[in-house]
Amino acid sequence: MWLLLVVLLGLIFLYRRYRHGLILENLTDKYVFITGCDSGFGNLLAKKLDKRGMRVLAACLTDQGAKELKKETSTRLQTILLDVTNSQNVSSAADWVSDIVRDKGLWGLVNNAGIGTPIAVNEWLTKDDFAKVLNVNLLGLVDVTLKMLPMIRRAHGRIVNVASIAGRVTICSGGYCLSKYGVESFSDSLR
Repeated sequence: MWLLLVVLLGLIFLYRRYRHGLILENLTDKYVFITGCDSGFGNLLAKKLDKRGMRVLAACLTDQGAKELKKETSTRLQTILLDVTNSQNVSSAADWVSDIVRDKGLWGLVNNAGIGTPIAVNEWLTKDDFAKVLNVNLLGLVDVTLKMLPMIRRAHGRIVNVASIAGRVTICSGGYCLSKYGVESFSDSLR
């Protein structure tokens, strides 16, 4: 019995050591651009990467969201207001990022901006209800990715597209699942 316990503890120790070895070091000169940082996953990721010493370029939809994020982070984190449905706004954000990263390029792009509503029985929704969700969750993500791709290539960086289980299994009516299936497909095409 004691031998089994010692072996189990040894395996746990080895696993934890292996997992710790996967943590990247020397991230202080890496730039990451994250959309949807007002709240939720984007906000948490921006704070976590800032604590790790990365240079976070956080895109928020609202001025209030940007101010709150700046209060809770270091001076390494910079914010910009971004509406991913506005192509001119996305182009301006890409120029802003390019001015900051220069020749280093963009080490990471996290497409996190998204909405879930309106969700209802399809018969109750209009084409505009579907378009509202698709414009943010899918077409905005595609626009941001295409504009940032040259900087990603320069740094041999990575793109993380935040999807959902709804990108594999339809769990509700409306544009949400459609958009997440599209995100999955776009991500596959990038691979």
